[in-house]
Amino acid sequence: MTTRQQDTRDTARLNVQGMDCGGCERKVESALEGLSQVEQVSASSMSGTVSVTGYVGQALDHDALSRTLAKIGYPVVDASPTASSTPPWWGSAKGRLVLVSGALLVIAWLLAWRLPEVGAWPFILATLVGWVPIGQAAWRALRMGNPLTIEMLMTIAALGALAIGAAAEAAVVVFLFAVGELLEGVAAGQARRRIAALANLAPSTARLLEGDAIRDVPADALTPGQRVLVRPGDRVPCDGRIVTGASHLDESPINGESVPRQRAVGEDIWAGTVNLDAALEVEVTRGAADNTIARIIHLVEEAQAAKAPVARFIDRFARWYMPLVVGVALLVAVVPPWLTGLAWSESVYRALALLLIACPCALVISTPAAIAAGLSTAARRGLLIKGGAVLEQLGKLQRVAVDKTGTLTAGAPSVTDVEGWDEPSEQEIVRLAAALEQDSNHPVAKAIVQHAQKLGLSLGRASESQAQAGQGVSGQFEGRELTLVSPRHWRGTQSQQACIAALEAQGKTVVLLLDGECALGVVALRDEPREDTPAAIAALNRLGVSVVMLSGDNARTVAAMGEQLGIDAEGELMPEDKAQRVRDWQAQGLGPVGKVGDGINDAPALAAADVGIAMGGGTDVALETADAALLKNRVMGVAELIALSRATLRNVKTNVALALGFKALFLVSTVLGITGMWVAVMADTGATVLVTLNAMRLLGYRFRSPVLGNGR
Repeated sequence: MTTRQQDTRDTARLNVQGMDCGGCERKVESALEGLSQVEQVSASSMSGTVSVTGYVGQALDHDALSRTLAKIGYPVVDASPTASSTPPWWGSAKGRLVLVSGALLVIAWLLAWRLPEVGAWPFILATLVGWVPIGQAAWRALRMGNPLTIEMLMTIAALGALAIGAAAEAAVVVFLFAVGELLEGVAAGQARRRIAALANLAPSTARLLEGDAIRDVPADALTPGQRVLVRPGDRVPCDGRIVTGASHLDESPINGESVPRQRAVGEDIWAGTVNLDAALEVEVTRGAADNTIARIIHLVEEAQAAKAPVARFIDRFARWYMPLVVGVALLVAVVPPWLTGLAWSESVYRALALLLIACPCALVISTPAAIAAGLSTAARRGLLIKGGAVLEQLGKLQRVAVDKTGTLTAGAPSVTDVEGWDEPSEQEIVRLAAALEQDSNHPVAKAIVQHAQKLGLSLGRASESQAQAGQGVSGQFEGRELTLVSPRHWRGTQSQQACIAALEAQGKTVVLLLDGECALGVVALRDEPREDTPAAIAALNRLGVSVVMLSGDNARTVAAMGEQLGIDAEGELMPEDKAQRVRDWQAQGLGPVGKVGDGINDAPALAAADVGIAMGGGTDVALETADAALLKNRVMGVAELIALSRATLRNVKTNVALALGFKALFLVSTVLGITGMWVAVMADTGATVLVTLNAMRLLGYRFRSPVLGNGR
């Protein structure tokens, strides 16, 4: 766990328990930075780890680090919390607290309704049960010299409300705070599971070639120079170079390429890709710790750490608000009796009323109430948003980078053109090609068969069909020797070559149908845009958001698609290239950047972006890595997300204005003695009700597309 660097600085990477949010990170960093042996600290709630660097020539005391972390409630554990070690939310301490305090709150309301003579005791009990862990956290932070934490703010708010008789309000605020803390813990657990999902892309075993013998070995034990056998249907276990064989490989897990690519001797292939046609002998070029999957994992972890949440607003607010309010209350309680002869009982009464009005209950509720309503509305429309911070950030996006395959497009090729040469009609070309492809699972084969079915053709099945490794398929049908191949190595007439070149210039994949040596015609395929893609791009432009396509597909296909959709486009990008484009835009100050994608190849860019958005039909890794997901798999959902976020932000600003406006008005009237404590209770409760009702308006929100009118 400790390594020595060349400059003799001692470093440690500690796995800690219970660190779920940006506030937790700041507490950990503040506590460890106070140790004389520590020069630098970096805490990551996403991975549940703390990286510590000591001073030159000074060894880190791991026991001291562990004791310090334990004192503030974040004990060091042996292993990083992963999917297998993370309990369901209801099984966690925070989950149990929410369930218990929520049940007590419901019981308290029922008793107040049916048995009012019981008084406020049920609410007091509910408040104290929910407050105990908050108070413990506030006390631990206070002992470490950090008094102005959100836990201390909630402690003052809750106990102050109890002291002046607002027990019901205190119970509600404590419960809402517990729910917020639970949601942060759930989000952190999901983030940790992302890494495990990435690692599962590579197979666990490989078929190692040793002379004429073959034996299964762990894939992570492979070293450069060894050779492995990759059979058809197998995932490639390593980054390597083909020594023997030729085959089509499905590279979509790595670069998003919609159509499998032919790879032959001397070409590099990547771990996690899928061999489709023929057996390959591959020489290992990188070990497991440095292969493509490992590098993608590193990029995701790095991007997540780089975008760790900034200090929560309420923490910053407490730095000046609470000391100011307490100071003013003390002055109201002490100064008037000395200067004006006001009775002490009256001045203390005014001070308590002032504290009640200043209690940030309405402010505490205003933002989460609007955020919760916005999240609920989004979920009802099939838009999954992973937390309020993401919802807020969505409305600020000024540029969105969008993947091509499976995002702007359907994710699978479809037949776009059929050219019959000599005598065959277009339908005859499709019928013969489909007969050859009936038994194939290749994406091109599926597209041709589906097109034939769509045309209502009667389909036959070729006999003696056989795949020609890395080339195509051949077979006998109706007395003909048919072959469906790539025209790459074929030489036809000048007009035939011009036809093929024109189709390929449009970014289409072309396959040639031969009868013996005679060319019958060609079928062109392309992964076409989704039906709503043009309207979605127009809607985003109307919202002031620019759209850029970033794809791993070949540059010609991407350029053609970009021209068709009227957007900037870049092709042949590896995962790290996409992430780097996002970081470059951020560094250039182009505003918050969003990334939309559907595959593992998009994971680093999804994590690097200010907001990552995954298509609902994409890979589990993309869904886990992203901050939001479009469960209906519609590109228009991106515009809906941004419009809903902006509506929510407007609602939040209104709520804050209402809460602060009420407080400003009644703070002045209370200090002057115009209003008393009962008015203070009504003012604070009234503000809370108002902001809650205003937030509930979002539940009826309907997206109005700038292009299409009302959303469906």
